[in-house]
Amino acid sequence: MRKAVELFTTAFLLGIATIGVAQTIPTLKKITAFDLPGPGGKRFDYLTIDEDDHYLISAHLAADQTYVIDLRTNRVVAVVTNTPGAEGVEYVSELKKFYTSNAHDDTIGVVDLKQMKVIKKLKTESKPDGSTYAAPFHKLYVSDERGKAEAIVDVQKDEIAGTLRFDSETGMPQYDPVARKVYVNLQDQNVSAIIAPATDKVVGRYSVGHCKGNHGMALDPEHHRAFLACEENNLMAVFDLDKHAAIAFLPVADGPDVIKFDPGLGRIYVACYSGAISVFHQDDPDHYRKVEDFPVQHAVHSLAVDSKTHRVYTPEQEQDGKPVARMVVYEPVTGP
Repeated sequence: MRKAVELFTTAFLLGIATIGVAQTIPTLKKITAFDLPGPGGKRFDYLTIDEDDHYLISAHLAADQTYVIDLRTNRVVAVVTNTPGAEGVEYVSELKKFYTSNAHDDTIGVVDLKQMKVIKKLKTESKPDGSTYAAPFHKLYVSDERGKAEAIVDVQKDEIAGTLRFDSETGMPQYDPVARKVYVNLQDQNVSAIIAPATDKVVGRYSVGHCKGNHGMALDPEHHRAFLACEENNLMAVFDLDKHAAIAFLPVADGPDVIKFDPGLGRIYVACYSGAISVFHQDDPDHYRKVEDFPVQHAVHSLAVDSKTHRVYTPEQEQDGKPVARMVVYEPVTGP
């Protein structure tokens, strides 16, 4: 408790963050839910949105399969098998492909969306997890979490082009299209590393301050900010990408994992395993406030945000302790 007070006092003195929660109206409203092929009770992981085809792509990690869902109808149009332990999933628009990080066989799966099947698998280090795509460089970056490495995939050849090794487990990477850099969390060291995609050299490493176990990450490229989910001390950190320093720390519900930013609403969502989505608002690039811990089912630790409709998608593996396989869709509530 004393540690938390110290963190909040630091943020207050910096004039950066307000943490009072005066929200009385929920920030999200459930509009629908639909069953997924399952089986129920099995852990899900990352989701991504293919805006070209209006698809939601959802990795069902413990079921060893991945779903392609039509966002216009909320129907599963394909179940992609041969993605054992799929964790990360990343869409590459110009190739009509997506790539899965398969933790159960330590491979990166190449999925052709026209055929709706895996067409190639690339061997990589231990436990591939989050991934990001640097489109101008035609490179996919995959964090091999337990392998303490970052695999670099040439998507034009579908080959491993290189591997960067670190002395820390690697968390979520993100490509910044403004700075044209890749940021990757070194979660054992509470450090953010910067990769230059032109050379695939590490060009910087910076402390993320009070953020412990910086696994999840989302970016606001326009304002040069990164948002970090701090797994070990239940915080959301705001990191200034120009100053290379954390400028705010706000409390989240227990068990933060995937974090997403909706620039249209200025909202940050953190999916927390304990059964909440912590919701924050960006008043301006230097000022943030927590709005609420929106209650969801236990073990909901991943989400996706549609930047056009602002809808939030979360997969559920249980409902009141009973096993399910379900996708829930929320609309944002922005006023009375």
